[in-house]
Amino acid sequence: MGRNGHALRISVIGTGYLGLTHAVCMADLGHQVLAIDVDADKIAKAARGEVPFFEPGLEPLLRKNLESGRLRFTGSFADVGEFGDVHFLCVGTPQAPGGDADLSHLYAAVDALAPHLTRESLLVGKSTVPVGTARLLLAKARAAAQAGDLVDLAWNPEFLREGYAVRDSLTPDRIVLGVTSGRAERILRQVYATPLATGIPALTMDLETAELVKVAANAFLATKISFINVMAEMCEAAGADVLQLADAIGLDERIGRKFLSPGLGFGGGCLPKDIRAFRAAAAERGVNSLVGLLTTVDAINLGRRARVAELTRSAVGGDLAGKRIAVLGVAFKPNSDDIRDSPGLDICDRLSAEGALVTVHDPVAMANAARVRPGLRYVDSVGEAAQDAEVVLHLTEWSDYRAIDPAALAEIVAKPVLIDARCTLDVGLWREAGWTVHVPGRP
Repeated sequence: MGRNGHALRISVIGTGYLGLTHAVCMADLGHQVLAIDVDADKIAKAARGEVPFFEPGLEPLLRKNLESGRLRFTGSFADVGEFGDVHFLCVGTPQAPGGDADLSHLYAAVDALAPHLTRESLLVGKSTVPVGTARLLLAKARAAAQAGDLVDLAWNPEFLREGYAVRDSLTPDRIVLGVTSGRAERILRQVYATPLATGIPALTMDLETAELVKVAANAFLATKISFINVMAEMCEAAGADVLQLADAIGLDERIGRKFLSPGLGFGGGCLPKDIRAFRAAAAERGVNSLVGLLTTVDAINLGRRARVAELTRSAVGGDLAGKRIAVLGVAFKPNSDDIRDSPGLDICDRLSAEGALVTVHDPVAMANAARVRPGLRYVDSVGEAAQDAEVVLHLTEWSDYRAIDPAALAEIVAKPVLIDARCTLDVGLWREAGWTVHVPGRP
């Protein structure tokens, strides 16, 4: 319990995608929350009720909890140390040049907070880290904190899906509690008392297992995606239909249909970096079979991008120079403006490098894309993107694109050729409207 028997006072270190979402949702569960970031601009925007990224439902929830007084923001670690009973570490662990995880921001956060821990408190890691990191952070925190061994540390990995982060935070499918003491478990069960009361399972385990849960889950999902994309290649070679294959094997309850979506493969800020960091951790420990598996999964995934570029090249007769290409979608997934490791942007780069004139439309991600790829042309409508195009590429499965009228679009393109790299459009409807449609893995 918090002091005087009241609800816990929670701090959240880091207000990026994970941290801001977690801070808002902790406040919405009834806790008093103080969030901190070293980026003053982030703090100022959040305090005004502005979310600097696209995530459905998050901004109104931020404003609601600011108005209630349960959520505040600061730039002072001294304030955080004085305020919090529980301190959630939500800073980024990006991919380092060698493929392993860059933990510098996480260590810096602990270094900044620990000197201000003067009483019994619990640090809780949520960032995705290599196994063994938690023990190192616990030793570092206790060595620097005035409270010494009264400081404990737990690991509580996040499983947020971009586009569904609020729901995943408030009603997760499971809560993993990596702890070293009964006290830490009791505190975390109080933090999550509301979702636990609804029957959501909590799994208590040691720190190392909790660290591995997240990367193991992501490695499995990445493997499942790469598996169905290998099946797409086999279907192309055999004249079979990968969507029918996926439906058939997905009905096996041991397999399941989720993440058996063939097409362009995965991207974003989690799966690619996490499997590469996991591979690096496996290599350090000599688990060579895991290194081999993850290397293959990564290579298959990147190969899908090359395959779509190859299909585009073939569709225009082999030479992309001067050809107008319309691209529908550059967010790495729908319901997100995240363009980190975007398969769609990667394909734009490949085509542009061969002289293609690429015009991009995306419902929400164009501003982010323009910042990192200013050489592409960005337009506000599908019609503008498709004007005089010789090929239309469907690269992000936004629901907006399923509502396109293929007959109307056929009137404005130079050639009615569609490559549905996400395998989600109504191919029959497009073909009835006179389009030549290429779908990887389908006849």
